[in-house]
Amino acid sequence: MEATLIHLSWQDFVTNLATLWVVLDPVSTVPIFLALTPGMAAARRRKLATIAVLIAAAVLMFFIIAGQLLLGALGIPLYSFQIAGGIVLFLFALNMVFGQTKPQQAQEMSAPADPDASVAVYPLAIPAIAGPGAMLAVVLLTDNDRYSPMQQADTVAMLLAVLFVLWLALLAANPISRVIGAAGANILGRVMGLILAAVAVDNVLKAAAVYVRAAMG
Repeated sequence: MEATLIHLSWQDFVTNLATLWVVLDPVSTVPIFLALTPGMAAARRRKLATIAVLIAAAVLMFFIIAGQLLLGALGIPLYSFQIAGGIVLFLFALNMVFGQTKPQQAQEMSAPADPDASVAVYPLAIPAIAGPGAMLAVVLLTDNDRYSPMQQADTVAMLLAVLFVLWLALLAANPISRVIGAAGANILGRVMGLILAAVAVDNVLKAAAVYVRAAMG
């Protein structure tokens, strides 16, 4: 009973916080957000940012609560999930690099129906914010075999704090957009697409290495 009341050690706290910060990366999400919302009014950008962060938070909380049980019930190892997520992230990155989503975005923004919810789900909330790396990270950082309920609660609190910082960063995208302009946002979006593609490939290679070690062991 006492073990369940033990909080994370200082070292684990710093490690988990750094991991969550890296996989969510509030700073790098801003240029992605700008690339996905060219020409949007400030009020609409704020609404989109809020919806996206709330959806991402809900998705990550689902993986914290049921991710490990779901993957185990389906017999899916973590490295398989990481490879699949890396492939999805790579395809999204290719769209950013080659600009294939721009005609679709222009059509959505001119349509009478409000597209904010669908854009917030994909590609902003998933995989830009709650990407495969973030989903995998929250599952590992709340592993029932390694962390007590109190330690898992500490990680959830850190996750919500990082998401709050990310939301504030997205709100600051409006003044950033006024400074860099549409051309700057376009350049940043393509550069971030290249970086995301590299991250996706790295995720796949790391997961493949884990699979090889497991198969040989």
